[in-house]
Amino acid sequence: MASISPFKALRPNENLALQVASRPYDVLNTEEAREEVKDNPNSFLHITRAEVDLPANVDVHSPAVYTKAKENLEQFILNDIILKEEKPCYYIYRLIMNGKSQTGLVCLSSVDDYNNNIIKKHELTRPEKEKDRIDHMLATKAQTGNVFLAYRDVMEINALINGWMATQKPIYDFTASDKVQHSIWMIDRDIVVNSITQLFSTHAPFTYIADGHHRAASAAKVNKALPGNEEAKYFLTTIFPASQLAILDYNRLVKDLDGLDREDFISALQDDFTITQSSEPVRPAQPHEFGMYMDKQWYILNSRRNTYTNDPIGVLDVTILSNNILDKILKIRDQRTDKRIDFVGGIRGLKELEKRVDSGEMKIAFSLYPVTIQQLFDIADSGKIMPPKSTWFEPKLRDGLLTHTL
Repeated sequence: MASISPFKALRPNENLALQVASRPYDVLNTEEAREEVKDNPNSFLHITRAEVDLPANVDVHSPAVYTKAKENLEQFILNDIILKEEKPCYYIYRLIMNGKSQTGLVCLSSVDDYNNNIIKKHELTRPEKEKDRIDHMLATKAQTGNVFLAYRDVMEINALINGWMATQKPIYDFTASDKVQHSIWMIDRDIVVNSITQLFSTHAPFTYIADGHHRAASAAKVNKALPGNEEAKYFLTTIFPASQLAILDYNRLVKDLDGLDREDFISALQDDFTITQSSEPVRPAQPHEFGMYMDKQWYILNSRRNTYTNDPIGVLDVTILSNNILDKILKIRDQRTDKRIDFVGGIRGLKELEKRVDSGEMKIAFSLYPVTIQQLFDIADSGKIMPPKSTWFEPKLRDGLLTHTL
């Protein structure tokens, strides 16, 4: 069963929440981060992307960056930009985007649960990305990045959280520049805190990483690096009931056709797909249907029967694309490391795919039907691993609103 804990959050002065809250560190590159902080000295990006306060030629993984992150965090505390909670609390985090609401519980989850597969995974991690977060946590003595977890709905937990929201005022309630509304309630009543802890320990056998595999893996390794540190035995998470979540498509771009000309490539596709030209951009309407954009033309690809398996991994469209196009035809064997492929979250839209192909940066784009939450659960339960970049969740949790100090 899931072991969660309240915590003494480091959180913004209530008048500064909108200024402090920043987009997650890993959805921005350095140039974008520098632009976002340009007129905002209180942005949490000064801590999560501290290279913004160093010369432009700095190596973003150099010790100087992590030292600067530590200095900036200490300065934020000294200047009362962010404050430390007096007692351990849980927090409710609601996001509203385009009229759709999703509400999760911000808490600490157990590193032991991660190691013992009570917290289930569906992706592999990359050592260099883990090291970045490990170095950041060890330097700042804080977990600034939130791990996005999901769980199968528990009626009693839903009722308790909804009841608290209905009777209490949020501590933060603002709409960010991307038009997403962020609202946070603090649960500080001991009897309610204890009830939530108990409900998860008796009604939630597993939680599932939706987004944040590298942050979770890094927290587990920081725990080993800090023996005896009780706070390091837990890591910062927000847990959402499955009924409130939807996964967006995660699309692919490829730089070249591995020496094939257009006709040979189209011919090779016909072994596994039926191909139809489209006068409109193609957002797949059903599983095993793909959009393809090349030379200013959209195509609809439909998988032929018996060209994929029906096991939890084989049935995924990301697997079908990987096996029958990327690997088989284009010789892209490892999507985690191959420089010929890039990934675009569905929130950016099909126009982003067209733009990058039309510019000549990329040769071809593929749009995919999204993975479902149930598929994610089935794969994690089976102990298997999805292809990289299979899921895109939106809206994103903001960094800086709630931080766990070590």
